[in-house]
Amino acid sequence: MIIRLGYVAMSTVVKNASPSKTMTVTNFSKLLDREAAIRKLERLGAENLHNTLRLLRHNRAHDIMVFRFSSRFIPLIGHEMLEDWDPIPTLSAEFEELGAYAKQSGMRVSFHPDHFTVLSTPKEDVLQKSILDLERHNAMLNAMGLGPEAMCNIHVGGSYGDKKKAAKRFIKNFSTLRPEIQRRITLENDDKTFNALETLEIAETVGAPMVLDVHHHAVNNEGEDVTELWPRIQQTWTNGLPPKIHVSSPKSETDPRSHADYVEAGPLLVFLRAIAPVTPRLDIMIEAKMKDEALFRLMEDFKLEEGIVVLDQASIQL
Repeated sequence: MIIRLGYVAMSTVVKNASPSKTMTVTNFSKLLDREAAIRKLERLGAENLHNTLRLLRHNRAHDIMVFRFSSRFIPLIGHEMLEDWDPIPTLSAEFEELGAYAKQSGMRVSFHPDHFTVLSTPKEDVLQKSILDLERHNAMLNAMGLGPEAMCNIHVGGSYGDKKKAAKRFIKNFSTLRPEIQRRITLENDDKTFNALETLEIAETVGAPMVLDVHHHAVNNEGEDVTELWPRIQQTWTNGLPPKIHVSSPKSETDPRSHADYVEAGPLLVFLRAIAPVTPRLDIMIEAKMKDEALFRLMEDFKLEEGIVVLDQASIQL
C-alpha cells in the first residue's frame, strides 16, 4: 500500500503565510466608503491566495502532494451585508495561478466547508445558505481550473432530534444540488452524531465517496470494527482517486474529541496494517494542531517501524 501524507490549510513551519487573514464585520462597517472597504477585502483575499501559493511551493519542496485549502480565502464572502458582492472574478488571476501550480505539481487539493454548511437541516434558510456556500467553493475551484478531482468534504450534519429523518432530509437535499456540485462532495463521519456506518450508508445511497475519520470513529461508534467497514468505504471511491482518510490523536483522556498537537503512530499503524492487503493506495489528511510539523514528525516515527519503506519526504509504502 502506497500512502501519501498531507495536512490542513496552514503551516507551522512557513512563517507569515496565513491563508485566512480577515476583517471583522465591525471593522468593515466602520469604513464609510463601501467601495474602498470592498477593495480592502479583495486585497486581503489576494494576499491569502498568494500565501497559499507559498504553502504549495513549500509542500512541493517537501514532496507533500495532499493539501486542504482554507475555506477563508476571501473575508466576509457570503455575509448578508455583501450579498451582491462576487470577488472571484476580480481575483481570477490569483486563483488561476494557484490552480495551475497545483495541477502542474500533481497535487491533490480539497476544501472542507465550515460546520454551518449542513444539508440535513430542517430550516429552509439554513439549507439555502449551505447550498450557496457549496456553490462558492465550487466557483473557487472552477476559477482555479480544477475539475471534480478537487473535492469538498462535508459532514452529514445534525440529527435535530430524529437522526433517521435528518438522514432522509440530507439524501433529499443532496439530490437537489446541481450535478456539478454533487460530484465535488465527499462525506465524513463526525465525532458526535453520524458515525462511520451511518455516514457510509448515506454515502452509498447518494453516490458520494466517504472520507473515514479514524479519530471520529474511535469516539463515536456503536461497536463497529472499522476495518470490517473499510472494503465498503473503499468501494465508494469510484472517481479514480485513492481513498482518503483523516487522522489525528486525542488531546487527552479527559478531552478525547479534541485534536492533539501530533499524531501517535502506533494506533494509526494498527489500522493501516489491517487494511494494507486490500488497499493499493491511500491518502491521509493529518488534522493535528501542529500541521506540517506533525506530518514531518510522523514520517520520522514511520522510519523506526518495521515493514515500512520511505518513498520520499511525505510518502511511504507499507
